[in-house]
Amino acid sequence: MIGLFGSGAMAQPGPVSLSAVTVRATAPERFGAGQKLQRIDSAALGQFRFQNLSELLMLQTPLAFKNYGGGQIATVSFRGTSPNHTAVLWNGINVNQPMTGQTDFSTLPVLGFDQISVQYGSAGSAVGSDAIGGSLLLRTLPDFAGVGLRPTAGVQIGSFDNMQVQAGAQYTGQTTEQGQGAGKTVVYSNTFNNRYPYRERGFYYIEPTTAYQQGLMQDLFWRNRRGGQWSLNTWLTDYAVTVAPADTLGRERTRTQGYRTQLSYEADRWTLRVGWLRDVLDYAKRDFSRPSHSLTDRLLTRLEREFMHTTANGNAWQVRLGGEVVHYRTRVDGYGGQLITENRADLYALLRYQTQRLTVSANLRQGFVTRFDPPLTPSLGADVRLVQRERVGLTARASVGRSYRVPTLNERYWQTLGNPDLRPERGLNAELGLTARFQPSPAWQLTSDLTAYRNRIDDWTYWNPDRGYRVENLQQVLARGVEWSGTVAYGQGRWRAGGRVGYALTRSSQLLAYNAYARDIVGKQLPYVPVHNTSLMAYGSYRDVRLTVQSVVQSRRFSTFDNSQSLPGIVLTDLVLSAPLKLGPVRARLQGQVNNLFDALVLNVKQNAMPGRSFALGLVVGN
Repeated sequence: MIGLFGSGAMAQPGPVSLSAVTVRATAPERFGAGQKLQRIDSAALGQFRFQNLSELLMLQTPLAFKNYGGGQIATVSFRGTSPNHTAVLWNGINVNQPMTGQTDFSTLPVLGFDQISVQYGSAGSAVGSDAIGGSLLLRTLPDFAGVGLRPTAGVQIGSFDNMQVQAGAQYTGQTTEQGQGAGKTVVYSNTFNNRYPYRERGFYYIEPTTAYQQGLMQDLFWRNRRGGQWSLNTWLTDYAVTVAPADTLGRERTRTQGYRTQLSYEADRWTLRVGWLRDVLDYAKRDFSRPSHSLTDRLLTRLEREFMHTTANGNAWQVRLGGEVVHYRTRVDGYGGQLITENRADLYALLRYQTQRLTVSANLRQGFVTRFDPPLTPSLGADVRLVQRERVGLTARASVGRSYRVPTLNERYWQTLGNPDLRPERGLNAELGLTARFQPSPAWQLTSDLTAYRNRIDDWTYWNPDRGYRVENLQQVLARGVEWSGTVAYGQGRWRAGGRVGYALTRSSQLLAYNAYARDIVGKQLPYVPVHNTSLMAYGSYRDVRLTVQSVVQSRRFSTFDNSQSLPGIVLTDLVLSAPLKLGPVRARLQGQVNNLFDALVLNVKQNAMPGRSFALGLVVGN
């Protein structure tokens, strides 16, 4: 490590200057003018460091999650779309599981990422397949500023005999004539025994489960004297869930393993990225010694070139041209066990134009997939700064764009039920928004954001019960809605206080029937998509002692396509109190948390009760 990052003894005498390295924004952020983007603040990331992304985003955003039970799968619905209409990008690479086309958010640890952003609406032209409802952007960033080693460790003990342990370090080397290195290492281990003191709540059964999760995230960065930067990112995960472990006849075990690594080099506005991703899934029922096995590998190469020009009056043009090739290799017991290969490629051109009051983006992407013909996906968006004053700001935005989704491997190759003749889904998204900022005094700041959207998806794939659950392109779905959020922040001396309110009205229903069965559900709200979703958060702090209250309120969710059955609405409230500790020269922070403060009854997708009120106590040392 000393050879890579340098040391004080080996550094050259006197200051050494390196050419600046520009950390580029991801394509949805930089070329997504006209679209809503929400960046999760650092205080929330610190507060949720022991939790997963489904728990963070459920309370911080208007996203709706399908939860299958304690320690089990949690999938997301963006603006009334399905879980496989969400692209999850890890440092720019889509990490959705190729077999299912979605990501289990319960396996994504908050502590592993330096920046988490939520991009609402379709971003097919900037991202590619899957980004029909929205995208989640996960990034790790280099820190070349603070030289030295900064270790950290944490443990949280919670109700039901659950425990989480994590450790890590950030490190930055001295600047030498050759360059400078930096990096971050995070390891974590979570054990959920879920020993509930009750077997049912409100006459609803609580399904016993155990879960074990461990992972490693390693990020290394090196910048040379000419302004080039190397980045090596690795993310390993292992997650095992056992349902009804004491029932030898009904027990189930699912184990997922992920191996993800990517190497990139940026220099002279060129970016070359290569990556390897492996997804392993083992599922067993009753007899755990002979699980059904699935393995998929992806090999990725991406090359991009940026062109920038600033006019004499300060207007800026930016163009990003790129191409990507991905090779898939999969062997799944459910497909018959044979090796299946597939190649995908993308060519894209992204344009951004910015003046003092106007930002415009115009993007174009063409995908190529073995045995498929993805549509051309253009998009156009603009932000117009209507008012720009020191204490008042008002910005209007608008965007329209196409998107698409290539059917998953399961949808095409699953024995008997799969359909290799499926067509790619196609979406058309349009949205309008207005953002306001007001600072009546140096101590106060208020913001408000209002968005209306309409997203039509054609050839929505559907496991058709009328055909024995064979997959078909059966639906045309229309998702439309309104989102509003408002924030207030106050700071005076050592006092800090603030809050956030978010509300989403979502109507998502089948617009057109392709067969006789589907006609019965035209106009009905799609399952597990709440019409009303509200999130609230309030905090207050003195010095470094912080108290936070956060709630989510959701209307009932239908559990059937004909809306004949439903799950009751949700009202969940959490309370968090954190304070610094002095352990000699070492910095530390103690955090206590009450989940489901009012012991509300919540049902999961399986119509089973979720656990009631629970407590957790965590300690973080260092960094």
